[in-house]
Amino acid sequence: MNSKSSILLIYTGGTIGMTKDPISGALRPFNFEKILEQMPVLQGFGYEIDTVEFSPLIDSSNVNTEIWVKLIRIIKQNYGKYDGFVILHGTDTMAYTASALSFMLEDLYKPVVLTGSQLPIGTLRTDGKENLITAIEIAAAKENGNAMVPEVTICFESKLYRGNRTTKHNSEHFNAFQSYNYPILAEAGIHINYNKKAIHYPEHKKLLKVYETFDNNIAVLKMFPNLSPAYVEAVLNIPDLRAVILETYGTGNATTESWFLDKIKKAVENNVIFLNVTQCRAGSVEMGRYQTSEDLLKYGVLNGFDITIETAITKLMFLLGQELSNEEVKMYLGKSIAGEITVEV
Repeated sequence: MNSKSSILLIYTGGTIGMTKDPISGALRPFNFEKILEQMPVLQGFGYEIDTVEFSPLIDSSNVNTEIWVKLIRIIKQNYGKYDGFVILHGTDTMAYTASALSFMLEDLYKPVVLTGSQLPIGTLRTDGKENLITAIEIAAAKENGNAMVPEVTICFESKLYRGNRTTKHNSEHFNAFQSYNYPILAEAGIHINYNKKAIHYPEHKKLLKVYETFDNNIAVLKMFPNLSPAYVEAVLNIPDLRAVILETYGTGNATTESWFLDKIKKAVENNVIFLNVTQCRAGSVEMGRYQTSEDLLKYGVLNGFDITIETAITKLMFLLGQELSNEEVKMYLGKSIAGEITVEV
């Protein structure tokens, strides 16, 4: 164990940061500067653990791009001071935040681990303590002086996932997250076993590059039986719309009704970018495999491969926020820029 490892704990809000009021019994946020008092076991690590607390604290349902920028500014300002960062975050939008940060932090060579809990840390059966302990240990872990997992990740219920490959799949159980299309990066049992083949290790340590701009002029158009022309028209007529994620069936299939395809074709001609993302949690879009996706391909709809919906949204907003042409945005959508998709050649 490296006694000199230092971790910055960033508390944004969420279920994990609750404790029971000794008088009323109600759950309320506690001062995370006193986390070592709440969890004396952390002192046994021998790490230097400092805390930063959002003010005001946020419910993760209120997460937006401003929160993401606030987070990366904290990381940027403290990047040279700490070996790793642990972000305590509500579970509902954790996958969105992890995905966004993976694009905003370029040439990252230190761990940024997001975690939280299904039950408050102040309750008897909480999963929060184990999640937090494991996240801190992973954020501090080194081999030959280098971070074991220099990525943006989510640590939950003894498993470590690549952040932009993760989705919340269960609101009831402790195993709230899943990575359907990419293997786990580590699993904690008696020991923490790292899946080094799945972890991205930079060839050289470069200066951290931080991006702070987004463009949220996007929409998600979900396919469902009896999709109405009025609904599609309403989505495609959103003012200043720049891109649409088509949530399609199976391997990327959609209705072949002419009215629908005509609207897609017209929007593409008006420079709206379309990204085809499957509604299935596991598997990949394979445009052209069935006739029901051939026309989408012909009209210029892009293949989302095995990207999650959370990552598709954040990647599009990120790319549109940079000074890129539409053709450049399309090019980056078709390649992996932060390990978020598997592109089959």
